[in-house]
Amino acid sequence: MAKNTKAKAKNRLIAALVALAVVVAAVVAVVVYRNATKSQSTVVTIGVVGNSDDEIWKAVQQELDRENAGITVETKPFQDGIYANQALANGETDLNAFQHYAFLNEEKEQKGYAISAIAETYISPLNLYSKEYSSVSDFKAGDKIAIPNNATNTGRALKVLDSAGLITLKDNTKDNPTVDDIAANPSGIEIELNDPASIISLLPDYAGGITNTNFIIDAGMSVDDAVYAPPVDSSNQSFKPYINVIVARDEDKENETYQRVVKAYHTKAVADAITSYYKGAVEPVFSY
Repeated sequence: MAKNTKAKAKNRLIAALVALAVVVAAVVAVVVYRNATKSQSTVVTIGVVGNSDDEIWKAVQQELDRENAGITVETKPFQDGIYANQALANGETDLNAFQHYAFLNEEKEQKGYAISAIAETYISPLNLYSKEYSSVSDFKAGDKIAIPNNATNTGRALKVLDSAGLITLKDNTKDNPTVDDIAANPSGIEIELNDPASIISLLPDYAGGITNTNFIIDAGMSVDDAVYAPPVDSSNQSFKPYINVIVARDEDKENETYQRVVKAYHTKAVADAITSYYKGAVEPVFSY
């Protein structure tokens, strides 16, 4: 009886070991397959600023995988868009996706980069945030507000302050107004230019700050935290300069692989991912 019990126990142990070996072999096979698949893929490096768009690019990758495109997108984050454009122009990245038309055109004009937009992605708000106040009406004379120090976003931030009624511009339809274009300052606020990535960290040393949505997301905040958000309408031509784009070197504008990435981006699944991730605060501007 004891002998039979030992035999059964031995058989069960052998069966368990065989089953375990099968599972391990299956896992190893999957890992080997994935690695082999990735090694056979064409890798496209996307320059980004921060990591606020990671979920969007995951959705793009899922579309590429669903289509068996044989393309792997890898994001390469930069702290500043100036370096992201420099890396693209120098061939360190294949594409980049962080900027709007206005910023791109300024970079090309100033630095002579042979880079161009190959697709539109979304339009994101530029809002006023504060750790001290909960309403625009709370701002008082002498309060300092930090705004981006690059020309295009300086102009756009001034338009936000104009829309909020804190200042009045001579012409709020001008593409890139400067502080010299301020006609009146009824609120008495003081405007200071700062690096866009550092503006949120400057609060509450500043009464308020205006910066790009990606920096808001990276700081763990929400666009709903804004004390003032100007209305965004992507169909309004005045917003055209602020539509975000995917950018390539001029010589690669028709590159089939990059166009395949654009096609994957311009799908309902990615549009839904943008809307879901940004909670409707960012509006996709592409058709699918």
